[in-house]
Amino acid sequence: MAKVYTYTQPLEADPLGAFCALCGGFTDQFVYYSKERPFRYLGLGRCIALDSLAGMEVEMQGPSALPPTLFSFKRFDEGNPSPSDELFETFPNLRFLLPEVVVVENEQGVFLQVNSLGPVYHARADRFGKRARAAAAPDPQAIPYRVEPDEWTEWNERALAALDAIGAGRVSKVVPCRRLKLEAQRPFSSQDLLANLVAGPARGTVFLYGYGGVFFCGCTPELLVRKRGDQVESMCLAGTCGVGEDESQRDALAAQLLSDEKNLREHAFVVDFIRQVVERNCHQVHIPRTPSILSLADVQHLQTSVSARAMEGCSIQNLAGQLHPTPALSGTPVGEALMLLRQIEPFARGFFGGSVGVVNTEGDGEFSVAIRSGVFDGETGWLYAGCGIVEGSDPRSEYDEIDMKLKTIRSAFDGTPGTTERLAHA
Repeated sequence: MAKVYTYTQPLEADPLGAFCALCGGFTDQFVYYSKERPFRYLGLGRCIALDSLAGMEVEMQGPSALPPTLFSFKRFDEGNPSPSDELFETFPNLRFLLPEVVVVENEQGVFLQVNSLGPVYHARADRFGKRARAAAAPDPQAIPYRVEPDEWTEWNERALAALDAIGAGRVSKVVPCRRLKLEAQRPFSSQDLLANLVAGPARGTVFLYGYGGVFFCGCTPELLVRKRGDQVESMCLAGTCGVGEDESQRDALAAQLLSDEKNLREHAFVVDFIRQVVERNCHQVHIPRTPSILSLADVQHLQTSVSARAMEGCSIQNLAGQLHPTPALSGTPVGEALMLLRQIEPFARGFFGGSVGVVNTEGDGEFSVAIRSGVFDGETGWLYAGCGIVEGSDPRSEYDEIDMKLKTIRSAFDGTPGTTERLAHA
């Protein structure tokens, strides 16, 4: 049985500034940062890594009482024998990670949490707090870079193989991806990309997993599952269009997407899958009959929100495990789509398309799908994005759709503050 000591105290500081100020000297970095609500966890160091939270014992210390929060980063297809890129290969294969230091922002405010396998010496927490309080929020800064284009012929072959499998009745949908090599013109850090993603126009949740100088990060709009008490939420996100040049074009494209047969069919596969998982684990399930529009900086998606109440004994870890990967990331049927992807993609995706999230020792937490992302070493990296292919898909249109989606992770290098508020679209 693992026992940890958790010391928590209030912190009057910007959470991202505090995290950046404390980064020095820690090998591990973890971030799960909602841009739209106070649900932000930024962790440093590794107190303990666990395969399961069962039997974990916690002793609370300090002036504030918050349960410890563990981070989780799961690969897209952990059993894929194909090699991943050289950066993803450097990460250990761990399930739940409890940092040594965590900066938390929730509805009650900002807190500093120190975790240890022995009682926490309060002066250690005070020293961390002193450094954190003196820090200002980092300013976004542009990082010049170039991206090596991938080969259209390779993508076209991949897309045509997917369409052949659909035509043969092997799958109804498959979600291949592209990866592009990035080279920066100056060194950059994980903190640089975090500052740009948090300040930039991308909507959703910013995430980061850094280990030994390599870091995986992005900003995802796609919630996998959220649980608070017995309240459960999920999201069906599939079907994409552009945003146009102005608001009138944005609205016109959104209206077309809501009536587009191909995109509605692609979306329905995800809704049906998530409905099945939620209905066998929850009650009072509510899923709207028709999707709405989620409008982002560079793309718009069909979205269906899911709400329910979990049955007794149903944990968020169990729900996340059953939901991932959804047909939005793999295809349908899921198992057959994963086998097809192993055949047509020459690489394993690593954490791209995996699940990222946080869960506390009281059973509450949240997981998102790790899309709109890349992996970097401070000089070079790989950018990833994918798209759903169904009967009637056009390889060139899908290729262009991925280019639109790649704009999110490319914005991590722009250093331009965004106006997220104007992008909200009912």
